[in-house]
Amino acid sequence: MRKKLMAGNWKMNGTHLEAIQWIQKLSYRLDVSDYERVDVLVCPPFTALRSSQTVIETDHLQIRLGAQNVDWHEKGAFTGEIAPFMLSSLSVSYVIVGHSERRQMFGETNEIVNKKARAVLEAGMTPIVCIGETEEERDAGKAEEIVGGQVTASLAGLDPEIVASMVVAYEPIWAIGTGRTATADDAGAMCSFVRSTVSSFAGGASEDLRVLYGGSVNPGNVAGLMAKKDIDGGLVGGASLDPDTFASVVRYWM
Repeated sequence: MRKKLMAGNWKMNGTHLEAIQWIQKLSYRLDVSDYERVDVLVCPPFTALRSSQTVIETDHLQIRLGAQNVDWHEKGAFTGEIAPFMLSSLSVSYVIVGHSERRQMFGETNEIVNKKARAVLEAGMTPIVCIGETEEERDAGKAEEIVGGQVTASLAGLDPEIVASMVVAYEPIWAIGTGRTATADDAGAMCSFVRSTVSSFAGGASEDLRVLYGGSVNPGNVAGLMAKKDIDGGLVGGASLDPDTFASVVRYWM
């Protein structure tokens, strides 16, 4: 069975000192049995990655470290960008690519997301490829067309065995930071569609691929979402900023 993954995306929140405190507090609220059932991931801002790595490694925590973005170039004159090896050298294991905020605010296309995913893989890390439709696209009946196109283009050219090791996060844009959430049935149906789309070009790899749901995931709705067979975890935004709340999301079965 696919192990659940709960990924906390802190976005542009928290200093390096707050990151240390949040990670320590989260670790106090989780035990060995939690980590056996769920992979726990935190994705702080770039400025907090080193401090986060230090506390995780010094305290021998089973919390995994992720980054929120990356550039696909190895190095060079790209002021303000972060190369994949810079992240892997900090023990980063997952990198979010193509988040809807990056697509909408910074013009990232499916082709750019594909380049970033490839660069993350080449650096020995796992990309979390984000896809999702806007409210207008959904209301126009184009949700599957948009999401299917994003999945296909963002993973284009990757070998099936590589796809099997990756993570895709379905995040309906209309449910991010709004307090609105797709119903568990809606989310489950779209995650099933994502898996079937991957199956169309990667075959059986789709059964190993982990598909997350993102969009106002919280302790009140997480259990219903996780009950859906094709939802393998959550990409958690606001609820991940409070250690108590995020711990409740991680321990969704309790």
